[in-house]
Amino acid sequence: MTALELENVGKSFGAVEVLKAIDLTVEEGEFVVFIGPSGCGKSTLLRVIAGLEEVSDGTVRIGGDVVNLTPPAKRGIAMVFQSYALYPHLSVRDNMALGLKQENQPKDVIEERINKTVEMLSLGPYVDRRPSDLSGGQRQRVAIGRAIVREPKLFLFDEPLSNLDTALRANTRIEIADLHRKLKTSMIYVTHDQTEAMTLADKIVVLRAGKIEQIGTPMELYNNPCNQFVAGFLGAPAMNFFHHTMPDVPGSVTLGIRPEHLRLVEDGPLWGKIVYVEQLGGDTNILVKITEGESLIVRLFGQHEFHIGRHIHLDYDAENVFHFDKAQNRIFVSFCMENTHFFAITDFKIG
Repeated sequence: MTALELENVGKSFGAVEVLKAIDLTVEEGEFVVFIGPSGCGKSTLLRVIAGLEEVSDGTVRIGGDVVNLTPPAKRGIAMVFQSYALYPHLSVRDNMALGLKQENQPKDVIEERINKTVEMLSLGPYVDRRPSDLSGGQRQRVAIGRAIVREPKLFLFDEPLSNLDTALRANTRIEIADLHRKLKTSMIYVTHDQTEAMTLADKIVVLRAGKIEQIGTPMELYNNPCNQFVAGFLGAPAMNFFHHTMPDVPGSVTLGIRPEHLRLVEDGPLWGKIVYVEQLGGDTNILVKITEGESLIVRLFGQHEFHIGRHIHLDYDAENVFHFDKAQNRIFVSFCMENTHFFAITDFKIG
Protein backbone atom coordinates (compact mmCIF):
# COMPACT_ATOMS: atom_id res chain seq x y z
CA MET A 1 0.00 0.00 0.00
CA THR A 2 1.13 3.54 -0.72
CA ALA A 3 1.65 5.48 2.51
CA LEU A 4 1.36 8.98 1.02
CA GLU A 5 0.38 10.52 -2.30
CA LEU A 6 0.65 14.20 -3.16
CA GLU A 7 -0.98 15.19 -6.41
CA ASN A 8 -0.40 18.70 -7.82
CA VAL A 9 -0.23 20.12 -4.29
CA GLY A 10 0.13 23.87 -3.99
CA LYS A 11 0.18 26.25 -1.04
CA SER A 12 -0.10 30.03 -1.09
CA PHE A 13 -0.04 32.63 1.63
CA GLY A 14 -1.93 35.49 0.04
CA ALA A 15 -0.20 36.31 -3.22
CA VAL A 16 2.95 34.38 -2.26
CA GLU A 17 3.09 30.89 -3.78
CA VAL A 18 5.14 28.75 -1.38
CA LEU A 19 4.55 25.28 -2.86
CA LYS A 20 4.08 24.75 -6.59
CA ALA A 21 2.52 21.65 -8.18
CA ILE A 22 4.12 19.08 -5.87
CA ASP A 23 3.75 15.45 -7.02
CA LEU A 24 5.18 12.80 -4.71
CA THR A 25 4.58 9.18 -3.70
CA VAL A 26 5.89 7.63 -0.49
CA GLU A 27 5.68 3.85 -0.37
CA GLU A 28 4.89 1.77 2.70
CA GLY A 29 7.95 1.48 4.93
CA GLU A 30 9.97 4.05 2.96
CA PHE A 31 12.21 6.64 4.60
CA VAL A 32 11.96 9.88 2.61
CA VAL A 33 13.98 13.01 3.34
CA PHE A 34 13.06 16.53 2.22
CA ILE A 35 16.14 18.69 1.79
CA GLY A 36 16.81 22.12 0.39
CA PRO A 37 18.00 25.61 1.33
CA SER A 38 16.20 27.80 3.86
CA GLY A 39 12.90 29.04 2.49
CA CYS A 40 12.54 26.29 -0.12
CA GLY A 41 9.22 25.08 1.33
CA LYS A 42 10.26 21.79 2.92
CA SER A 43 8.81 22.50 6.38
CA THR A 44 5.66 23.97 4.84
CA LEU A 45 5.23 20.80 2.80
CA LEU A 46 5.56 18.71 5.97
CA ARG A 47 2.96 20.87 7.72
CA VAL A 48 0.59 20.45 4.77
CA ILE A 49 0.96 16.65 5.04
CA ALA A 50 0.34 16.86 8.79
CA GLY A 51 -2.75 19.02 8.32
CA LEU A 52 -1.27 21.98 10.19
CA GLU A 53 -1.60 24.01 6.97
CA GLU A 54 -4.47 23.74 4.50
CA VAL A 55 -3.63 23.00 0.89
CA SER A 56 -4.46 25.70 -1.63
CA ASP A 57 -4.49 23.27 -4.56
CA GLY A 58 -4.20 19.56 -5.20
CA THR A 59 -4.86 16.38 -3.24
CA VAL A 60 -3.23 14.79 -0.19
CA ARG A 61 -3.82 11.05 0.36
CA ILE A 62 -2.60 9.11 3.40
CA GLY A 63 -3.04 5.34 3.24
CA GLY A 64 -5.21 5.80 0.15
CA ASP A 65 -7.65 8.20 1.84
CA VAL A 66 -8.06 11.84 0.79
CA VAL A 67 -7.28 13.91 3.89
CA ASN A 68 -7.46 17.48 2.57
CA LEU A 69 -10.19 18.34 5.09
CA THR A 70 -9.22 15.84 7.80
CA PRO A 71 -7.88 17.39 11.04
CA PRO A 72 -4.32 16.46 12.11
CA ALA A 73 -5.43 14.25 15.01
CA LYS A 74 -7.38 11.98 12.66
CA ARG A 75 -4.82 11.62 9.86
CA GLY A 76 -2.97 8.71 11.44
CA ILE A 77 0.29 10.64 11.62
CA ALA A 78 2.71 11.46 14.43
CA MET A 79 5.04 14.45 14.27
CA VAL A 80 8.35 15.08 16.02
CA PHE A 81 9.28 18.75 16.25
CA GLN A 82 12.62 20.53 16.37
CA SER A 83 11.73 22.00 19.78
CA TYR A 84 10.69 18.59 21.29
CA ALA A 85 7.32 20.15 22.40
CA LEU A 86 7.27 18.25 25.70
CA TYR A 87 5.03 19.25 28.60
CA PRO A 88 7.44 20.52 31.29
CA HIS A 89 5.18 19.63 34.25
CA LEU A 90 4.71 16.01 33.16
CA SER A 91 7.05 13.06 33.63
CA VAL A 92 8.49 11.14 30.70
CA ARG A 93 5.85 8.45 31.17
CA ASP A 94 3.00 10.96 31.34
CA ASN A 95 4.28 12.85 28.28
CA MET A 96 4.12 9.64 26.27
CA ALA A 97 0.76 8.61 27.73
CA LEU A 98 -1.07 11.90 27.18
CA GLY A 99 -1.92 11.41 23.50
CA LEU A 100 -3.18 7.89 24.14
CA LYS A 101 -5.38 9.11 27.00
CA GLN A 102 -6.85 11.75 24.69
CA GLU A 103 -7.67 8.92 22.26
CA ASN A 104 -9.45 7.12 25.14
CA GLN A 105 -7.20 4.09 24.82
CA PRO A 106 -7.63 1.42 27.55
CA LYS A 107 -5.17 1.60 30.46
CA ASP A 108 -3.63 -1.78 29.67
CA VAL A 109 -3.00 -0.71 26.04
CA ILE A 110 -1.38 2.52 27.22
CA GLU A 111 0.84 0.66 29.68
CA GLU A 112 1.86 -1.95 27.11
CA ARG A 113 2.77 0.60 24.43
CA ILE A 114 4.72 2.80 26.83
CA ASN A 115 6.70 -0.11 28.30
CA LYS A 116 7.54 -1.39 24.82
CA THR A 117 8.66 2.06 23.66
CA VAL A 118 10.66 2.77 26.82
CA GLU A 119 12.59 -0.44 26.27
CA MET A 120 13.11 0.28 22.57
CA LEU A 121 14.54 3.74 23.27
CA SER A 122 16.44 2.81 26.46
CA LEU A 123 14.45 5.32 28.52
CA GLY A 124 13.90 3.05 31.54
CA PRO A 125 15.98 5.07 34.05
CA TYR A 126 14.22 8.31 33.09
CA VAL A 127 10.49 7.49 32.99
CA ASP A 128 9.70 9.35 36.23
CA ARG A 129 11.82 12.41 35.45
CA ARG A 130 10.56 15.67 34.02
CA PRO A 131 11.98 17.17 30.80
CA SER A 132 14.05 19.72 32.75
CA ASP A 133 15.99 16.84 34.31
CA LEU A 134 16.95 15.37 30.91
CA SER A 135 19.69 16.13 28.40
CA GLY A 136 18.86 17.32 24.88
CA GLY A 137 19.34 13.85 23.44
CA GLN A 138 17.11 12.28 26.10
CA ARG A 139 14.38 14.85 25.47
CA GLN A 140 14.52 14.08 21.77
CA ARG A 141 14.12 10.37 22.50
CA VAL A 142 11.07 11.15 24.64
CA ALA A 143 9.59 13.19 21.79
CA ILE A 144 10.20 10.28 19.42
CA GLY A 145 8.73 7.87 21.97
CA ARG A 146 5.59 9.95 22.27
CA ALA A 147 5.18 9.58 18.50
CA ILE A 148 5.88 5.81 18.53
CA VAL A 149 3.25 4.93 21.14
CA ARG A 150 0.51 6.26 18.86
CA GLU A 151 1.42 3.61 16.26
CA PRO A 152 0.83 6.01 13.34
CA LYS A 153 0.60 5.24 9.64
CA LEU A 154 3.22 7.90 8.98
CA PHE A 155 6.00 9.53 11.03
CA LEU A 156 6.87 13.17 10.30
CA PHE A 157 10.17 14.64 11.57
CA ASP A 158 10.78 18.40 11.34
CA GLU A 159 14.55 18.95 11.73
CA PRO A 160 14.59 16.89 14.97
CA LEU A 161 18.37 16.97 15.48
CA SER A 162 19.13 20.63 14.83
CA ASN A 163 19.30 21.50 18.55
CA LEU A 164 21.84 18.77 19.36
CA ASP A 165 25.62 18.98 19.32
CA THR A 166 27.63 17.19 16.62
CA ALA A 167 28.42 14.00 18.54
CA LEU A 168 24.86 13.63 19.84
CA ARG A 169 23.45 14.25 16.37
CA ALA A 170 25.51 11.38 14.99
CA ASN A 171 24.36 9.01 17.73
CA THR A 172 20.70 10.03 17.44
CA ARG A 173 20.86 9.68 13.67
CA ILE A 174 21.95 6.07 14.11
CA GLU A 175 19.13 5.51 16.61
CA ILE A 176 16.54 6.88 14.17
CA ALA A 177 17.85 4.63 11.38
CA ASP A 178 17.68 1.63 13.72
CA LEU A 179 14.18 2.64 14.79
CA HIS A 180 13.03 2.74 11.18
CA ARG A 181 14.36 -0.77 10.59
CA LYS A 182 12.50 -2.05 13.66
CA LEU A 183 9.18 -0.29 13.06
CA LYS A 184 9.09 -0.65 9.25
CA THR A 185 6.78 2.40 9.16
CA SER A 186 6.95 5.14 6.54
CA MET A 187 8.88 8.19 7.70
CA ILE A 188 9.25 11.67 6.22
CA TYR A 189 12.13 13.70 7.56
CA VAL A 190 12.91 17.37 6.95
CA THR A 191 16.50 18.58 7.27
CA HIS A 192 18.99 21.06 5.86
CA ASP A 193 21.83 18.70 6.83
CA GLN A 194 22.95 16.66 3.84
CA THR A 195 24.76 14.12 6.03
CA GLU A 196 21.43 13.25 7.65
CA ALA A 197 19.79 13.08 4.22
CA MET A 198 22.47 10.88 2.65
CA THR A 199 22.71 8.43 5.57
CA LEU A 200 19.04 8.07 6.54
CA ALA A 201 17.07 8.25 3.31
CA ASP A 202 15.77 5.56 1.02
CA LYS A 203 14.72 8.45 -1.19
CA ILE A 204 15.69 12.13 -1.14
CA VAL A 205 13.45 14.94 -2.38
CA VAL A 206 15.44 18.07 -3.26
CA LEU A 207 13.37 21.27 -3.16
CA ARG A 208 14.08 24.80 -4.30
CA ALA A 209 11.72 27.78 -4.32
CA GLY A 210 8.68 25.61 -3.66
CA LYS A 211 9.37 23.12 -6.45
CA ILE A 212 10.83 19.64 -6.54
CA GLU A 213 14.14 19.70 -8.38
CA GLN A 214 14.88 15.97 -8.28
CA ILE A 215 13.86 12.76 -6.50
CA GLY A 216 16.07 9.71 -6.14
CA THR A 217 18.20 7.57 -3.86
CA PRO A 218 21.14 9.33 -2.20
CA MET A 219 23.66 7.82 -4.63
CA GLU A 220 21.46 8.52 -7.67
CA LEU A 221 21.35 12.21 -6.78
CA TYR A 222 25.04 12.35 -5.93
CA ASN A 223 26.21 10.55 -9.06
CA ASN A 224 23.57 11.72 -11.52
CA PRO A 225 22.20 15.18 -10.61
CA CYS A 226 19.76 16.65 -13.11
CA ASN A 227 21.04 20.21 -12.86
CA GLN A 228 23.72 22.44 -11.38
CA PHE A 229 21.70 23.26 -8.27
CA VAL A 230 21.34 19.62 -7.20
CA ALA A 231 24.96 18.89 -8.11
CA GLY A 232 26.18 21.74 -5.93
CA PHE A 233 23.78 21.16 -3.05
CA LEU A 234 24.76 17.55 -2.32
CA GLY A 235 28.33 16.82 -1.36
CA ALA A 236 30.74 18.14 1.26
CA PRO A 237 32.86 19.91 0.29
CA ALA A 238 30.54 21.12 -2.46
CA MET A 239 31.15 20.42 -6.14
CA ASN A 240 33.55 22.79 -7.88
CA PHE A 241 32.19 24.83 -10.80
CA PHE A 242 34.15 26.81 -13.35
CA HIS A 243 33.53 28.14 -16.86
CA HIS A 244 35.08 26.55 -19.90
CA THR A 245 34.83 27.10 -23.64
CA MET A 246 34.60 23.88 -25.66
CA PRO A 247 34.68 23.10 -29.39
CA ASP A 248 31.37 22.95 -31.25
CA VAL A 249 29.46 24.45 -28.31
CA PRO A 250 28.19 28.05 -28.54
CA GLY A 251 29.16 30.14 -25.53
CA SER A 252 30.76 28.73 -22.43
CA VAL A 253 29.89 25.56 -20.55
CA THR A 254 30.06 25.26 -16.77
CA LEU A 255 32.14 22.29 -15.69
CA GLY A 256 31.52 20.57 -12.38
CA ILE A 257 34.10 18.41 -10.62
CA ARG A 258 33.78 17.01 -7.13
CA PRO A 259 36.73 17.79 -4.84
CA GLU A 260 37.62 14.11 -4.40
CA HIS A 261 37.96 13.67 -8.19
CA LEU A 262 40.80 16.17 -8.51
CA ARG A 263 44.38 14.94 -8.10
CA LEU A 264 47.78 16.59 -7.90
CA VAL A 265 50.14 16.02 -10.83
CA GLU A 266 53.44 17.39 -12.10
CA ASP A 267 51.81 18.86 -15.20
CA GLY A 268 48.04 19.03 -15.76
CA PRO A 269 45.24 20.99 -17.47
CA LEU A 270 44.46 23.00 -14.32
CA TRP A 271 46.93 24.97 -12.27
CA GLY A 272 46.83 27.61 -9.60
CA LYS A 273 48.00 28.83 -6.22
CA ILE A 274 47.06 27.36 -2.83
CA VAL A 275 45.28 30.03 -0.80
CA TYR A 276 43.91 27.97 2.11
CA VAL A 277 44.47 24.55 3.73
CA GLU A 278 42.14 22.61 6.04
CA GLN A 279 43.70 19.78 8.04
CA LEU A 280 40.83 17.56 9.18
CA GLY A 281 42.81 14.55 10.37
CA GLY A 282 41.43 11.92 8.02
CA ASP A 283 41.13 14.39 5.11
CA THR A 284 42.97 17.42 3.83
CA ASN A 285 41.09 20.10 1.89
CA ILE A 286 43.02 22.69 -0.11
CA LEU A 287 41.58 25.77 -1.81
CA VAL A 288 43.32 26.54 -5.10
CA LYS A 289 42.85 29.83 -6.95
CA ILE A 290 42.96 29.04 -10.69
CA THR A 291 41.84 32.40 -12.16
CA GLU A 292 41.01 35.85 -10.84
CA GLY A 293 37.42 34.89 -10.09
CA GLU A 294 37.52 31.11 -9.81
CA SER A 295 38.81 28.71 -7.17
CA LEU A 296 38.69 24.94 -6.68
CA ILE A 297 38.58 22.82 -3.56
CA VAL A 298 40.68 19.64 -3.67
CA ARG A 299 39.90 16.86 -1.20
CA LEU A 300 42.79 14.54 -0.43
CA PHE A 301 42.38 11.51 1.81
CA GLY A 302 44.85 11.32 4.65
CA GLN A 303 47.20 13.92 6.10
CA HIS A 304 49.19 16.17 3.77
CA GLU A 305 51.38 19.20 4.32
CA PHE A 306 50.96 22.18 1.98
CA HIS A 307 52.21 25.74 2.17
CA ILE A 308 49.92 28.64 1.27
CA GLY A 309 51.20 30.32 -1.87
CA ARG A 310 52.51 27.12 -3.48
CA HIS A 311 51.64 26.66 -7.16
CA ILE A 312 50.28 23.23 -8.13
CA HIS A 313 48.88 21.42 -11.18
CA LEU A 314 45.68 19.37 -11.11
CA ASP A 315 44.21 16.65 -13.31
CA TYR A 316 40.96 14.67 -13.45
CA ASP A 317 39.29 11.88 -15.42
CA ALA A 318 36.85 12.96 -18.12
CA GLU A 319 34.12 10.60 -16.89
CA ASN A 320 34.05 12.42 -13.55
CA VAL A 321 33.26 15.82 -15.09
CA PHE A 322 29.71 17.21 -15.14
CA HIS A 323 28.63 19.73 -17.80
CA PHE A 324 25.92 22.37 -17.44
CA ASP A 325 24.50 24.88 -19.91
CA LYS A 326 23.70 28.56 -19.30
CA ALA A 327 20.33 27.63 -17.81
CA GLN A 328 22.19 25.33 -15.35
CA ASN A 329 20.66 22.22 -16.92
CA ARG A 330 22.79 19.12 -17.22
CA ILE A 331 24.19 18.21 -20.62
CA PHE A 332 25.77 14.90 -21.45
CA VAL A 333 29.12 14.76 -23.17
CA SER A 334 30.56 11.68 -24.84
CA PHE A 335 34.23 11.69 -25.72
CA CYS A 336 35.55 10.18 -28.97
CA MET A 337 39.07 9.93 -30.34
CA GLU A 338 38.56 12.61 -33.01
CA ASN A 339 35.49 14.59 -32.03
CA THR A 340 33.57 15.55 -28.93
CA HIS A 341 29.79 15.25 -29.10
CA PHE A 342 27.35 17.10 -26.87
CA PHE A 343 23.79 16.11 -26.12
CA ALA A 344 21.43 18.38 -24.21
CA ILE A 345 19.07 16.69 -21.79
CA THR A 346 15.50 17.60 -22.65
CA ASP A 347 13.65 14.80 -20.84
CA PHE A 348 15.52 14.39 -17.55
CA LYS A 349 12.83 13.38 -15.06
CA ILE A 350 12.86 14.42 -11.42
CA GLY A 351 11.18 11.24 -10.23
